[in-house]
Amino acid sequence: MAASDVRSVRLWRAPDNTRLVFDLSGPVEHSVFQLSAPNRIVIDVSGAKLATSFEQLALSNTPITGIRSAQRTPDDLRVVIDLSSPVTPKSFTLAPNQQYGNRLVVDLFDQDPGAAPSLPTTSVDTAGTAPPVPVTSTQAPPKLTPVPSGKRDIVIAIDAGHGGEDPGALSPVKGQYEKHITLAIAKELQRQVNAEKGFRAELVRTGDYFIPLRKRTEIARKKGADLFVSIHADAAPRSSAFGASVYALSDRGATSETARWLADSENQSDLIGGAGNVSLDDKDRMLAGVLLDLSMTASLSSSLNVGNKVLGNMGRITPLHKRRVEQAGFMVLKSPDIPSILVETGFISNPNEARKLASASHQQALGRSIVSGVKQFFQENPPPGTYVAWLRDNGKIAMGPREHVVSSGESLALIAQRYQISLSALRSANSLKGDVIKVGQRIQIPATALAAQP
Repeated sequence: MAASDVRSVRLWRAPDNTRLVFDLSGPVEHSVFQLSAPNRIVIDVSGAKLATSFEQLALSNTPITGIRSAQRTPDDLRVVIDLSSPVTPKSFTLAPNQQYGNRLVVDLFDQDPGAAPSLPTTSVDTAGTAPPVPVTSTQAPPKLTPVPSGKRDIVIAIDAGHGGEDPGALSPVKGQYEKHITLAIAKELQRQVNAEKGFRAELVRTGDYFIPLRKRTEIARKKGADLFVSIHADAAPRSSAFGASVYALSDRGATSETARWLADSENQSDLIGGAGNVSLDDKDRMLAGVLLDLSMTASLSSSLNVGNKVLGNMGRITPLHKRRVEQAGFMVLKSPDIPSILVETGFISNPNEARKLASASHQQALGRSIVSGVKQFFQENPPPGTYVAWLRDNGKIAMGPREHVVSSGESLALIAQRYQISLSALRSANSLKGDVIKVGQRIQIPATALAAQP
């Protein structure tokens, strides 16, 4: 079999790792090992020839000081990566997909000073997507920034979709990729959130690099997020498709994710270790399942609530693709303890929308609409101990009558309890003769109840 060519090499720097991607003309086999004194990584690629150079790679701000290569035989390539500090390597191959051919990916994870060196791991991934980064099984609770009088900020984790070698959807405008649009909107959204007293925004991805989907929610959890917002600008088969959408996790996705979390020892250890807001360490397995399911249901209800507010505000500044919050099994939304929404800001495949999405003025308008929806949600549902909760409890937030949209699993008694109002008062405000309600029904919450809402 003829040797495959290494056609190009790409590099991305993330906060905790450096990723090298070797673009190949065909499949290869490889092995990776480490050497010390001096530190270096050796990659042996069987059935490959180098048809590019490494000179164009920007190595600044990485642990890589140089990359060398040698053709050991006509069909066997050796690549040596010189390092300024020890790293933990992980490597895998990727099968061709719609955007790329065969690839060899080598991730170099930074090591904490004094950490014991880890053996490299090599795997083959045939699905065309990178395997997730391993999750530490036990972690300390997130340390939130102290604020005067114990009134902390509400933390919004903003996730810019795609990144690095995953460009996302492609625009008809030359050189425009979804990954750049989402990061620009995420940074503008962060700026606007941070301008609001009592709120703080944290970016999940701060630059052009790839983060596995489950790792994104893990980052949000470490930052102590009260809400997770994932920003996207998708493509459609028809270039005429247009409009913004907001998604929350589907009920089916929530149910399956509850089962996965319980079955996955690493994720269960995460919760037991206190990484999330769900503590299961003193519960038997059946009770743990019920508690986790309740947590997911509460998170989903909040996700739909904040999603409706964001969508309503976005509809004032841009056309909507769907006029209600859609639900789907997005991996990035599957967090049992953090309300999560995915915002499709528009279709990058539509030439007119692509130009709008790239403009600073439209990005600012999108940011304002999302912030307005998020503020409305948290002024009505502030987490205990936050500055916004203090404002509400002291009557400093003007709140009039509002309505509650019934979600799956909710009862009239549960809604009454949430807003600290009697069942009879809630029935009276809505002219209800009984307690039967339906999913999607709009329940009016009297203004008097909102002042006492926890």
